[in-house]
Amino acid sequence: MVDWRTLPGLSPYPETLAAMEAHVAAMNDGTAGEAIWLLEHPALYTAGTSAKAADLVQPDRFPVYPVGRGGQYTYHGPGQRVIYCMLDVKARGGPNGGDVRCFVRELEQWVIDTLAEFNVTGEIRPGRVGVWVQRPDRPGPDGTASEDKIAAIGIKLRRWVSFHGISINVEPDLEHFDGIVPCGIRDHGVTSLVDLGLPVTMADLDAALVATFPGRFQGACL
Repeated sequence: MVDWRTLPGLSPYPETLAAMEAHVAAMNDGTAGEAIWLLEHPALYTAGTSAKAADLVQPDRFPVYPVGRGGQYTYHGPGQRVIYCMLDVKARGGPNGGDVRCFVRELEQWVIDTLAEFNVTGEIRPGRVGVWVQRPDRPGPDGTASEDKIAAIGIKLRRWVSFHGISINVEPDLEHFDGIVPCGIRDHGVTSLVDLGLPVTMADLDAALVATFPGRFQGACL
């Protein structure tokens, strides 16, 4: 059983990170079970293990926190749902257990399934992290549909327990992404559910996340 928790208000980043680390340690000690935390942070940037200094365009705009998860620079802030996933990858990472690539793929597919609940087609692209949506309403210079990022994924493992996780843009201030090159990708934009014209609330997204989770995490990689 996964313990789902929705944290109220804006969760301060250092304290939340420390609480997540403590929960992972308790899971590794056998004194806590799997958990998923749904929350929002105040406006900030995080730098993953592959972050490049040149991608921090406005270093004084918001606080910047180096973190141990994979990936590059990401933004967190009000209107963005952050989903911290503390899960047993041995149990959920494929039929043989411990398949990290399979586990990450299932996280991506979970986001795609969730977006489909709102008739949004999320897609993944080789060489690009996260989940993307095509924007026929915003054609590129060659007339083809542009693509915008709607969700980011970055995890870390400790003794086969995952932490960090996913962020999905519901209604953040998209101008806040201008302070970084999100995930090191310069050629594409960022969007949100509300930016796509959908009146989706955080509660709507949470309900869809809970509803679609079992279809992706039953101990086998699909």
